[in-house]
Amino acid sequence: MLKTLALSAALALGLGGAAMADMVKWSAKLDQAQEGDFKTKVAGAMGDASGTLDTATGAMTWDVSWMGLSGDATAMHFHGPAPAGKNAGVLVDIGKASGLKSPSKGSAKLTPDQVKQVMDGMWYVNIHTAANPKGEIRGQVKTGM
Repeated sequence: MLKTLALSAALALGLGGAAMADMVKWSAKLDQAQEGDFKTKVAGAMGDASGTLDTATGAMTWDVSWMGLSGDATAMHFHGPAPAGKNAGVLVDIGKASGLKSPSKGSAKLTPDQVKQVMDGMWYVNIHTAANPKGEIRGQVKTGM
């Protein structure tokens, strides 16, 4: 009887832990002020990005939309790890995964290190155009929104 209770408790705890994976919402406001290094200033260029991150599995979703760019988006990425105002390399090619039309929806599987970077606020979304090949609008990813 005692073994059965112990086994039942262990199973309940194990299942409870799996069922309690931390699904975190994230968001980013994209604008030129955060970009800092653009060639062509565009009044009204802005965007929004949001999604979820399952910290247990690394599954990340996104929904990115924008308006007022100088032209068509030529690339769109998650970059990191970098704090606001600093640059970093491409980590997820959003455009390749889900297209360069607004809105752009998709998903990717992150590594445990990448999940930590997102949770620490060290990723940003960057949308590039022909006029601003290094990026026209940018927004730092913030969790818990």
